[in-house]
Amino acid sequence: MAKKTSSKVNNTYKDITARMLNFIDESPTCFQVIDNLKKRLVAEGYEELDEAKEWKIAPAGKGKGGKYFVTRNDSSIISFRVPKKDFKGFYMIASHSDSPSFKIKENPEMEVPGAYIKLNVEKYGGMLCAEWFDRPLSVAGRLIVKGKNGKAETKLVNVDKDLLMLPALAIHMNREANDGYKYNAQKDMLPIFGDDSAKDKFFDVVAKAAGVKKDDIYSHDLFLYNRVKPTVWGASDEYIASSRLDDQECVYTTFEGFLNAADSENVAVHCVFDNEEVGSGTKQGAASTFLKDTLTRINECLGRTNEQYYTAVAQSFMISADNAHAIHPNNLDKADPVNRPVMNKGIVIKYNANQRYTTDAVSAATFKIMCEKAGVPYQSFTNRSDMPGGSTLGNISTTQVAVNTVDIGLAQLAMHSPYETAGSKDPEYLAAVSQVFYES
Repeated sequence: MAKKTSSKVNNTYKDITARMLNFIDESPTCFQVIDNLKKRLVAEGYEELDEAKEWKIAPAGKGKGGKYFVTRNDSSIISFRVPKKDFKGFYMIASHSDSPSFKIKENPEMEVPGAYIKLNVEKYGGMLCAEWFDRPLSVAGRLIVKGKNGKAETKLVNVDKDLLMLPALAIHMNREANDGYKYNAQKDMLPIFGDDSAKDKFFDVVAKAAGVKKDDIYSHDLFLYNRVKPTVWGASDEYIASSRLDDQECVYTTFEGFLNAADSENVAVHCVFDNEEVGSGTKQGAASTFLKDTLTRINECLGRTNEQYYTAVAQSFMISADNAHAIHPNNLDKADPVNRPVMNKGIVIKYNANQRYTTDAVSAATFKIMCEKAGVPYQSFTNRSDMPGGSTLGNISTTQVAVNTVDIGLAQLAMHSPYETAGSKDPEYLAAVSQVFYES
């Protein structure tokens, strides 16, 4: 049931939603997500730290101290702000940079003699396959290239054109298509790159887009992405549609709250992890030591003891922000009988008895207090008791840093489609409560 509050959120929701959709449009893969966050942080006066070098951290107010960020693998980032006085704990929000897609394999070109060149791809994460058909696609990600003095360098790339298409099989050749179809990723999901004249030209196209020589490319992490632009729609412009709302919607809105928040007695920490869609068990995922390493180094660089680190963790709190399922207009039976989130009705607090979500009575109450302070409505989500659901970042990250955590998100439809739908008012709700949280 949605909780109504006296809203302090004003009519600027259209502005933040437009900025968010622009951010998503400019962030086709996890690498562009992190690069765009980095650019914003640098513009806001944050200093980049290198995990491979010694850190020098100063509290706010001492020179340019207080504002820092560190990345791992170019696909995860932790930003933090140290208060002027000694801190009590870490106030953290975590979201993820990746979305389900198709990754380009090594030696990707496959020839259909005399007809086509198609690309060999494999599934990344659990996606709705059917929605990838018959829409313009392209390729983005990163290249590792030969740089100065023969050293390897990272180069981000986005082939900014309608480059590929995944054609559906005509109904005449599969009369049972509308009765359900099990897609074979190796057979059915290979996009067309060009006709037979396109042979051996894929990396020419990628190299040109990256501004490098084809022969200088050592390796790549490249993904398909949907080229259909984000849009605002509905009778009263109440909905938005875009690729990668899960989870870039939470990334952007919580980041806005982080940047806009005034200093508090806690270290404000904003985390964006990669590889949530494939289990988080990587060096840059939520299950890695990235967060623990960062918090430990903050504590040590400020001259605090190991005992003080443990007391700080015990007074810390995390919001795990990953989108939630709205009730579906044509499949109401898929939702819980009473916990039925609706788009534009506020932030969704997610519960699960088996702790697929971390929310418990304490963390839920804490978050509700934050929502009430921000004048933001909230609602609840649980799966049907006979239907297993997904999991997210919170219960994974707490294996490394054990803190009180609440799992939340914004209600959306068509999760894991290459074109998802959400509410146009909800982004401002999450930005507002994130700011209040960091200021608490």
